[in-house]
Amino acid sequence: MGENILIDVSGWVGVVALLLAYVLVSTRKIEGDSSSYQLLNAVGSGLLILNSYYYGAYPSVAVNVVWIGIAVYTMMRVRSKTRSGSGTGCAGGPVEE
Repeated sequence: MGENILIDVSGWVGVVALLLAYVLVSTRKIEGDSSSYQLLNAVGSGLLILNSYYYGAYPSVAVNVVWIGIAVYTMMRVRSKTRSGSGTGCAGGPVEE
């Protein structure tokens, strides 16, 4: 029974993480391409994968694998833009238009 509780808790924590990410981006507290948003999505989806796989909900596993893929891709894309310096002015700050 202890294993079921851990699986259930991981699923609920995953749901909370995904909903928190959605609320934060919808209320413009964080940006959609921010690492905070993407990390909440990746962690939430990872926890839901554990839960869904355990209970045999394979379509949910599949959608969450894709969700993590999108989060990782976005974090890598933002990181490479940051490293290349695109979108910054001479002093390293954002470019104003």
